[in-house]
Amino acid sequence: MSKIRITKKFSFETGHALYGYDGKCRNVHGHSYNLDVTVIGLPISDTSNVKFGMVIDFGDLKKIVKEEIVNVFDHATVFNKNTPHIELAKELEDRGHNVLLVNYQPTSEMMVIDFAAKIKKRLPDNIKLHSLKLQETKTSFAEWYASDNE
Repeated sequence: MSKIRITKKFSFETGHALYGYDGKCRNVHGHSYNLDVTVIGLPISDTSNVKFGMVIDFGDLKKIVKEEIVNVFDHATVFNKNTPHIELAKELEDRGHNVLLVNYQPTSEMMVIDFAAKIKKRLPDNIKLHSLKLQETKTSFAEWYASDNE
């Protein structure tokens, strides 16, 4: 049987600021992110399995990505907790804002690496994460490929 790639698309709104950056993105701002998640595997060949013919149920993939990424990052403001932005984060949290502190500069590149690690941990053993595409704006995106990281 042939290996097949399955892709599911997600979207979420997230704010961030890039501490130490020399352009406008040092200021707090937000994006309407689009995330494409592609997994690869063999379709289930057991005719008695209710998911016969599927690599993974789109609903199962959706549950993983929603729990690990979308529900966490949607309408949150992300800061690198190892910068002075920690003070701004505390102020926002004290005012009831949803703040997410991460161990990295919250660029699309670093976010997609984080997302890959989180999704890979949750996939069944017979399914592999093939790629992620995180689109920050209409013309800008970061991609992660398993083949580049073996």
